[in-house]
Amino acid sequence: SRASIFTGQHARRHGIHDFARPFTPAQMAGTYPSLLRQSGYWTGFIGKYGVGNRMPESEFDVWHGFPGQGKYFPDGEPGPHLTARMGEQALNFIGRAPASQPWCLSVSFKAPHVQDEDPRQFLASPETARIYDGMRIPAPETADPSFIAALPPEVQRSEGRRRWAVRFGTPALYQESVKRYYRLITEVDSVVGQLRAELKRSGQEPNTVIVFTGDNGFYLGEHGLAGKWLMHEESIRTPLIVYDPRLGSAAQGRRRKEMTLNIDLAPTMLEAAGLKPPPSMNGRSLYSLLRGGSVAWRSEWYYEHRFTANGWIPQTEGVRTARWKYTLYPDTASRFEELFDLTADPREKRNLAGSPEARDQLERLRERTQRWRVHLDTWPADQAWTDPD
Repeated sequence: SRASIFTGQHARRHGIHDFARPFTPAQMAGTYPSLLRQSGYWTGFIGKYGVGNRMPESEFDVWHGFPGQGKYFPDGEPGPHLTARMGEQALNFIGRAPASQPWCLSVSFKAPHVQDEDPRQFLASPETARIYDGMRIPAPETADPSFIAALPPEVQRSEGRRRWAVRFGTPALYQESVKRYYRLITEVDSVVGQLRAELKRSGQEPNTVIVFTGDNGFYLGEHGLAGKWLMHEESIRTPLIVYDPRLGSAAQGRRRKEMTLNIDLAPTMLEAAGLKPPPSMNGRSLYSLLRGGSVAWRSEWYYEHRFTANGWIPQTEGVRTARWKYTLYPDTASRFEELFDLTADPREKRNLAGSPEARDQLERLRERTQRWRVHLDTWPADQAWTDPD
């Protein structure tokens, strides 16, 4: 996902499906930070890089990125929490930004990711230890054991199920883990508020575009799972807020229903800077939506997750439309598919893949998935991208 955010390309196009493979020099040159830097921007990166283990320090003017997952606390706790340290680095970048250049800063928080090797998992700051005390977080409707039992054996014994046991396996553990998770998010919100205050104090706010998003969704026990990877709504939906004060007050607070993707972020960054996205990008700039009015937009999109972790994470692919979602699990012993009518069943409780009344939709989305796969594999790299007919 992070490679797709940088390049504006589907994973099937950039080919990065694990944590080891870095960008090639040509790929790096086509990312939004590199294109902005080539156009005169002062660029910085802070936080979890997530594309291979070779850090591209020389491709940025300011670099505070790290490989792998990083640590919330320095060795030998206690110490400043990582979210707070990243906030200080970002404030320093804003304060040092040269008045003679436009700038672009990418802040990639680790939060609210877990600390995988720590039994506490979600390591929030001591300063937020009392937040959410006395509250009861309701368990999701699909936490009932019948939902994980309806998935194939490969999912039932997957890494997502193992992590469910560590984080949400009992009602008490669920409450503890979700509150820690929310505390991490609250800490990110606090840092974002500090950055906005500094932009206002320094007079840079009127000409600074802010894009707030995430690189994946997250199961909090839905379907009996933790983590992400699969194609249920909890896993694939991410927040997206775009603030561009140049658009005026009429654009503020506007909410759109169109389906936007991580591949749309890179072309959006470039258009914000007045640059044209290269033909290699598969996404679309969001500015036609941000400006308001009726817009011809995508009616479906293709999803794939091909990282396998030695079989502990089942691969998935499929197509989502505004109403329907089709998922194929290609490496299960027995062919397993899911089909959900999201209008009638937004929590994805009833799999219609075996229902005669949904046969036409199943066949159509099977065919669309195949068409997307071929289209992505064969589209010329130098030709401006269009989605398959």
